[in-house]
Order: sequence, then C-alpha cells, then structure tokens
Amino acid sequence: MSVAALTGDALARACAEAMLSRDHASQALGIVLDDARPGFARVSLAITQAMVNGHAIAHGGVTFTLADSAFAFACNSRNEPNVALQASISYVNAARLGDRLVAEAQERSSKGRTGVCDITVTRGDGELVALFRGVCYRIKGTVLEGASS
Repeated sequence: MSVAALTGDALARACAEAMLSRDHASQALGIVLDDARPGFARVSLAITQAMVNGHAIAHGGVTFTLADSAFAFACNSRNEPNVALQASISYVNAARLGDRLVAEAQERSSKGRTGVCDITVTRGDGELVALFRGVCYRIKGTVLEGASS
C-alpha cells in the first residue's frame, strides 16, 4: 500500500514504526511500540540492571526517555513532523529492577504549529510512576519518506 493511501490508525502506526526504526536511543533501551493511533501512542520497556541508579530505583532519565518517545510517536502520528519545544516530568512513584513501564501519550491540543501532549507512565500493574507534558512544534517535511504533507 502506498503512503498516500494510508489514513487514520494505519497512518499513525506507519509513522510510529518509521520513527522507531530510525530512533537508536529508543532501540538501545529496548522500547517497544505497543499501539499508535492519531494523537495517541503507547510504548513500554523493562527496567534492566543498566537502568537502575545509586538508590536501586529506575534512573529518572530512563523514565523521561520512555515518556519522550511516546510523546514523539503521538505528535508525529499524522505524518506531519514535530519536534519537542518543551517537556516536563513529575515523578510520582519509583520503578525498580524488573518492572515493566508503560507510557501512554494523548494529544490534548494541536493548533497552528504547536501541540500539547500529556503522557502517563505506569508500572505493568497500573500504578502511576510519572506524569509528563510535552509541547511540540511542527517543522517542514513529512515523517514517512516519499509522502507529501
């Protein structure tokens, strides 16, 4: 199927898969794309020994990176490339070695060249770990190669 024929969920999934295929940081952490729809993405990862800090909890940067990846996939889901303009995170609970973290990004606004996404990071058991908010800025081009915007 040609890129031009993709719409809705199929377009969002194709955009997220293309981005993840080029995202070596997310790949190195073992981030998995679980779901992608227009304005929405869910990603996950397992906390490994290499991700644990000196307090024996998941490093905050790992949690931030997971949320940031979900943010990227959600705000680029319509084949319009966006980059982060601002992001903040509030850590609510610690994650530990062996925990599976899930980040769900939901677009809250997309007007003009900016958008806002809220991302929740939970443990596999559903307990909240962090709240992340990102503001994105639309740039020229397309996410998928060979597509027109």
